[in-house]
Amino acid sequence: MSAIRLARPDDHGAWLALWKGYQQFYKVDIDDSVTAETWRRLHDANEPMQCALALDADGRPVGLVHWIFHRSTWTTGHYCYLQDLFVATDVRGGGHGRRLIEHVYADAQTAGCSRVHWLTHQTNTDAMKLYDRIAERSGFLQYRHALKQG
Repeated sequence: MSAIRLARPDDHGAWLALWKGYQQFYKVDIDDSVTAETWRRLHDANEPMQCALALDADGRPVGLVHWIFHRSTWTTGHYCYLQDLFVATDVRGGGHGRRLIEHVYADAQTAGCSRVHWLTHQTNTDAMKLYDRIAERSGFLQYRHALKQG
């Protein structure tokens, strides 16, 4: 069984390898400056962002989860957005993803959140088998419009 713990500054190399694996899975290439800022934010106590790692039996990081607490107009409490979840391909199906999500559930509960929510791509059918067992689909579709920066 894997252990789940918050990422520490000395986990950067392992986190980065998992983060790059996540990007490869979704066929995106996030700029290195954004990645560096994300890592900084994950370790800033004033940021609402968190990161936990799943460790295998040997203590090797094999999965990551990022989550963000945010306000809602539908409740006086916060919501929790599970933004990124990734488990290394060689250990998928071993329960690491489920334990990472349950870690977020527990942290959100402790923080007084009334909801944890996330998105996945419609082609991510393997992950959706898990998600359908531990959460409910909202029925909402995501729309987005990219804004130019600068």
